[in-house]
Amino acid sequence: MLQEIREEVVGVVQAVLPIILIIVILEVGGVLRAAPSDLLLFLLGSGMVVLGIALFLSGVKAGLLPPIGDAIGSELPARGSLALVIAGTFFFGLLTTIAEPNIRILAGMLDTASGGGIPSGPPLILVIAVSVGFIVTIGVLRIIFGFPLAYLFAAGYGIVLLLAPFTPPDLLAVAVDAGGVTTGLLVIPVILALGTGVSSVLAGRSALTDGFGLVGLAALGPVIGVMLVGVIYL
Repeated sequence: MLQEIREEVVGVVQAVLPIILIIVILEVGGVLRAAPSDLLLFLLGSGMVVLGIALFLSGVKAGLLPPIGDAIGSELPARGSLALVIAGTFFFGLLTTIAEPNIRILAGMLDTASGGGIPSGPPLILVIAVSVGFIVTIGVLRIIFGFPLAYLFAAGYGIVLLLAPFTPPDLLAVAVDAGGVTTGLLVIPVILALGTGVSSVLAGRSALTDGFGLVGLAALGPVIGVMLVGVIYL
């Protein structure tokens, strides 16, 4: 376990270090002109980010990906109840999205930028989470019944194009970003495990061609969900 954590720390440092170096170079070169105390806080925060992400990824890989995600994905279809598959997949996607850190960052920044003018916080998180749960459920049903993934994406992006002219401009931008931040550190591995778990227990299904694609759908769901809120309520 400690070896895995060390490997994650090294990987995160390699990913984050270039950003840290650029900030430091800009500060030393007099471009940013931040106070020394601010630079110190930045370096301290960067260290916390490296350690936090490394521990988070280690925990996800050890406790969520192999044992839980695959088990849920494989056990739900094995029960033989379509209603159970729909309910289980929906709530699994919903609760995973609520726990996604990136969603909370988006909600907090939106509240700050809009001064409360655009609904954010728990209402926005709930809209995004329900959208992900709904569209991931549709994706799992696609795996079960075997209809092409391309049809789902064509229909989904067709809905986006139809809603775009009627969505308030501010909320349209938020909707697009909501789709991007949804597929974060927690949602991606859990949804991937769910898809491959479902496809692994169904005869005639391939974990490669059928198990993947849910993450793309998970990114599309919040775009449609937030746009619908804008069209209906704003």
